[in-house]
Amino acid sequence: MSGQHVRDLEDKLAEDLSNCRAIESLLREVFVGMKRTHDRAREDALQMHVPTIHRELDASLLVLDDLERRLPLIRAQVSQVRKVYDSGRHKAKELAHELEWLNTEWYERIRVTMFTARAPVSWRWKVLLRTVFAILLAFTAWATWVALHGAYMAHRERLVWGGHMFDRLLASSLVFS
Repeated sequence: MSGQHVRDLEDKLAEDLSNCRAIESLLREVFVGMKRTHDRAREDALQMHVPTIHRELDASLLVLDDLERRLPLIRAQVSQVRKVYDSGRHKAKELAHELEWLNTEWYERIRVTMFTARAPVSWRWKVLLRTVFAILLAFTAWATWVALHGAYMAHRERLVWGGHMFDRLLASSLVFS
């Protein structure tokens, strides 16, 4: 059994070695084919894609040069647009403030004009209103002083006053009824 067994193993080993050599030769052929395909693809890429990349790069450089020339003009235009926008926003705020002032009641406008510096009216108008107010205040103070002085004189002279005046008014109203 040992001789037969050794021969069978030798035959099997010879067959496996033959298969291994065939696989190795197939792998070498595939490797050589892949290398040829790789070399061909590389040459095709160098011949086709590299010039395309160079053309696209040149076109991109032209676009960048054009943008570099136009950028200062665009910046100036953006600056002008920003200035116009800012002036429009400022004008809108002014108009809103004026509209708010015009919607204020007349007595509130007069009070703000006379007693504050934030009223949007001319200085002449402010001076006029403040002068009129000062004159009216002086007249009211004088009239109050005259009335108080008259009341004091009436009290001092023991003229009809206070409870006596109330009694006389009551008596006169009873007479008419």
